[in-house]
Amino acid sequence: MSTATVEAVLLFAGQGAQQVGMGQDLVEAFPAATTAFEKADAVLGRSLSSLIFEGPEEELTKTANCQPALFVHGLALLEVLQEEVPSLKAVAAAGLSLGEMTAHTAAGTFGFEEGLRLVARRGAFMDEACKATDGAMAAMIGGDAEAVRKLAADCDVDVANFNAPGQIVLSGASEGIDQAVALAKEHGIRMGRKLKVAGAYHSRLMAGAQENLGRALAEAEVGVPKLPVICNYAAEEVSNPERIRETLTLQVTGSVRWEESIRLLLDRGHRLFIELGPGKVLTGLMGRIDREKTAEVLAVEDRESLEAAVAHLRG
Repeated sequence: MSTATVEAVLLFAGQGAQQVGMGQDLVEAFPAATTAFEKADAVLGRSLSSLIFEGPEEELTKTANCQPALFVHGLALLEVLQEEVPSLKAVAAAGLSLGEMTAHTAAGTFGFEEGLRLVARRGAFMDEACKATDGAMAAMIGGDAEAVRKLAADCDVDVANFNAPGQIVLSGASEGIDQAVALAKEHGIRMGRKLKVAGAYHSRLMAGAQENLGRALAEAEVGVPKLPVICNYAAEEVSNPERIRETLTLQVTGSVRWEESIRLLLDRGHRLFIELGPGKVLTGLMGRIDREKTAEVLAVEDRESLEAAVAHLRG
């Protein structure tokens, strides 16, 4: 078995990736995973783990539940992976939307308990904003960024995510999103598809949630990350605690610049990435961003994929 250091960038899943039952096979096999889920239940004062393992799906899908659920699942996977592969060295981290909070916790910006409390509050604030507004989101497939920006301006909605070439998401008032879907082809976009979400994330309709999270972050203990964390809002490395507070707050209504974030990591020479979370969404986006296939992504979401990654990393 090789003992040479293996350097990898950690990537953490965002809201929408959650699945009932995620993490259950980890808990059955690895004490470190059991500890993570039990600690989460104790911090939140409720059995989040039961909801994650047993559902029902509509309860787990609620923003106030799925955000802390994905946070705990991602960090439990990391805990087990690092235990199984001591030679693994995380050299940078990033996460899609909510996943940025997980990335910061993995980097030591927040302690596990502080990070989990913040994520739970973030989810609750966003739930409140969804209920207070009539918002929606839609994926724009096969259009360039300028065409999508023009469509967003014409329909008075916001660009929520620049995920990958040809995959950009709009967010805003339901009426504006319906209009954007209807007008997509006229703007040179192959297809507009409405998403099944509770509200308009990363749009101006989340202003109330942004304000509340800003207050929560102002009171939180925020450290200097032990490894580079790339923020969604500016697609740049953030290390100053005040700047971290600012970018995590602005991210709630701002665009997730995922494509630029990944390109920054690739430009820095990183070639091994590990996606921690269900669904392989970030692995799929990497395939669209890194067309030359210069980088390798190991998608770790359950016991089977974790054991495959362990074998690969040890080899």
